[in-house]
Amino acid sequence: MADDMDQQQTTNTVEEPMDLIRLSLDERIYVKMRNDRELRGRIHAYDQYLNMILGDVEETVTIIETDEETHEEIYKSTKWNILMLFVWGDGVMLVALPLRID
Repeated sequence: MADDMDQQQTTNTVEEPMDLIRLSLDERIYVKMRNDRELRGRIHAYDQYLNMILGDVEETVTIIETDEETHEEIYKSTKWNILMLFVWGDGVMLVALPLRID
């Protein structure tokens, strides 16, 4: 019985950064990518290089244009949904995990 408790505590603890992702498998996460891309989706798998497989993904791409007359920055966002997506780890800048309320 004590061994089961120790094993459960070990599997639910965070000892290194990748443990946060392991504990969030099959939950929705936010991923900030290079080139002004943002992903929100359910994480199904990952590896040590932060390559990920996400499902039910909403991708947002933001383009910044400059008005030639006023020199103001104009932000244009495009969103679309993707059923399943492989994310190359080299492009990942930030991973935000879901809020857990216990």
